[in-house]
Amino acid sequence: MPEKRILVVDDEESVRWALSKALERAGYQVVLAADGPGGKREAADPAVELVLLDIRLPGQDGLAILREIRARRPDVPVIMMTAYGTLQVAVEAMKQGAYDYIGKPFDVDELLLVVEKALQARALAEEVARLRQATEGPFDLSGIVGGSPAMQQIFKAVGKVAGTDLTVLLRGESGTGKELFARAIHENSRRKGRPFVPVNCAAIPRDLLESELFGHERGAFTGAVSGRRGRFEQAEGGTVFLDEIGDMDLSLQTKLLRVLQERQIERLGAEGSIPVDVRIVAATNQELEAAVSRRAFREDLFYRLNVVSIHLPPLRDRREDLPGLVAHFLAAFAAEQRSAAKVVSPEALALLREYAWPGNVRELENVVKRAAALTTTPLILPDHLPEALHRSQPVPEGGGADRFPAEWIKRELQRLNGAQDGALQEYFVGCLERPLLELVLRRTGGNQLKAAELLGINRNTLRKRIKKLGLPLPKRDDPGEAASK
Repeated sequence: MPEKRILVVDDEESVRWALSKALERAGYQVVLAADGPGGKREAADPAVELVLLDIRLPGQDGLAILREIRARRPDVPVIMMTAYGTLQVAVEAMKQGAYDYIGKPFDVDELLLVVEKALQARALAEEVARLRQATEGPFDLSGIVGGSPAMQQIFKAVGKVAGTDLTVLLRGESGTGKELFARAIHENSRRKGRPFVPVNCAAIPRDLLESELFGHERGAFTGAVSGRRGRFEQAEGGTVFLDEIGDMDLSLQTKLLRVLQERQIERLGAEGSIPVDVRIVAATNQELEAAVSRRAFREDLFYRLNVVSIHLPPLRDRREDLPGLVAHFLAAFAAEQRSAAKVVSPEALALLREYAWPGNVRELENVVKRAAALTTTPLILPDHLPEALHRSQPVPEGGGADRFPAEWIKRELQRLNGAQDGALQEYFVGCLERPLLELVLRRTGGNQLKAAELLGINRNTLRKRIKKLGLPLPKRDDPGEAASK
């Protein structure tokens, strides 16, 4: 790595000499200037990464030079030096953008420490700027996490369609993030900065949805004491997101089709039409093709909405994204609470991986934030996760038993024996002990001696557990079992 270059601007030759020697011994390259014009000239060099500037210089004082350097190269930290250390001077230097202020005579070690911190701060600022540029480029999916091949393909599709005005249909189960993607499409379109107006077609009663979408005039119906703009007018120039479009009433589907065709809306009770300039992004968790076959959804509207169709996979089909999602939700929760982010233990993460996630990413977010809120330790353990996740653990069949080594089996049994709380003991017995014993007995072919040895208990204890749980007793047909009788 090349040595960092530091500029020293001071009119005293002895100071320049002393500083150059100290900085060179610390591994820096040093450039010297004896006055303001020379200092400004040298500071313009992109290779200069830090400036040590005397506040008293002939002709032009250091504060004026500081302002000029900051104007031309705001990324370069400037440390002011002076033998006249007054509070007023120090405050003024910091107001003008100086990184720090040291008085003469100064301690060399202290100076080098300030220099090191300033360079580290500059490097950090450059890294932040680089990351911001990378994440805030022409296509930003802020808040959407996914490194799996399926999600990468979706990112590409969203990136291609976002800059157009095409109607988009987002398809996927509830909780897969359809509104997040709709917002991403809007924020990366020419309509960015204009309204993004979401409408949940399933949450608004059918008799109110038309007024909600298109507005109404005064007296259009009982209770309409004044006129009201609908969501399409509110979104003028922007995007309307129609969530759960499959639940829209057939009569209203006809009016929506007219909006898509003519780009005009009619308020309830109004005589004329109002032109609207909006983009429509729709979403559904239903199979609209089947709804069309049942005549529950208009075929012509389906084709109008299905110009670009993007399918969002359920979380169970992209489990490789789960660790990243968990980390994202923990960081978001920590930011909300202004606290340190917690960490999920490998055992808890294994539970999260095995769960089916019927509620998809939304359910995962709720589970992670709940665990982070309820645990008082920095580490989230399996015990901090909902009972449903424990019950969902599959018991491997046949050869799958090798997924569980003997060490794991013994550790889990120790957790069983160590459970002091009655409810916890009941949970362990109901959710873990039975499949654990069944697994061990399958692995040992029903040999109780081998099973007891694998579990780290004696055969009588094993038989009591088997009887207690109502498990079928293994056949006593192996020599080891017979010899022990």
